Amino acid sequence: MIDENLLKMLVCPESKAPLKLVGEELVCEKSQLAYPIIDGIPILLLEEARKTNSEK
Repeated sequence: MIDENLLKMLVCPESKAPLKLVGEELVCEKSQLAYPIIDGIPILLLEEARKTNSEK
């Protein structure tokens, strides 16, 4: 799905923190946002992100 090397380069546009692949989304634990992957393309737009319910 997402190439490992590409995943290492991608960061959250909001917090600049690394992203983690979870199912069909890229998740940022720092900003608690999840970005969709549509047809194999990560959509790293704040308008497309959804808020996660991560408890810390």
